[in-house]
Amino acid sequence: QVQVVESGGGLVQPGGSLRLSCAASVSRSLFRFYDMGWYRQAPGKQRELVADISSGGRTNYADSVKGRFTISRDNAKNTVYLQMNSLQPEDTAVYYCNGRYGIDTYWGQGTQVTVSS
Repeated sequence: QVQVVESGGGLVQPGGSLRLSCAASVSRSLFRFYDMGWYRQAPGKQRELVADISSGGRTNYADSVKGRFTISRDNAKNTVYLQMNSLQPEDTAVYYCNGRYGIDTYWGQGTQVTVSS
């Protein structure tokens, strides 16, 4: 069973930055074929896509985070990152990592990001 584990969440003031990491428990030779993504879910709202990155490195962002967040991957470390800058209170949510390979999809347990003064 593949596991994806998020880390890096926390409390940050408006305008601050955080970097989330997501490590996948697959072989390096296989991880590079995974499409990876970050989603978030705020209280009372549906889970939404924040950003994703394909196995080929193509990236896609939600309009609300374009220009502020950057998704990247390090296939040598089986890890995908989400650099979040200029954080705002509306970015407060649980952030989930998602890995997709073929018809299989894997979710992490989530990491809380709270933006508050």
